[in-house]
Amino acid sequence: MSIVSTALRERVIEPCAANDDGHRLTLADLRAGETGCIVDISAGTDPATARRLFDLGFAPGVPVQMLRRAPMADPVIFRLAGYEVALRRVHARCVGVSATL
Repeated sequence: MSIVSTALRERVIEPCAANDDGHRLTLADLRAGETGCIVDISAGTDPATARRLFDLGFAPGVPVQMLRRAPMADPVIFRLAGYEVALRRVHARCVGVSATL
């Protein structure tokens, strides 16, 4: 068993933040310029997708900023760990965040 496999299995560090209507807050919910801290990768996410997100740096505790959306609203560009990553909205919905301003 690898260190990454262990980290993915323990990918939740605290309950996901929820907005006013009780909906889980994800990367896809952030607006341009908003920042958040990654809380978890959804347990229902395909293991290969979860591994790829983790490898890209979407790990619990990492601060992330939503920069912009493409003209058709997909993909979404995020900045984390000093670089920019484009994710499809379907994948951005797999990553829970706690919003910060």
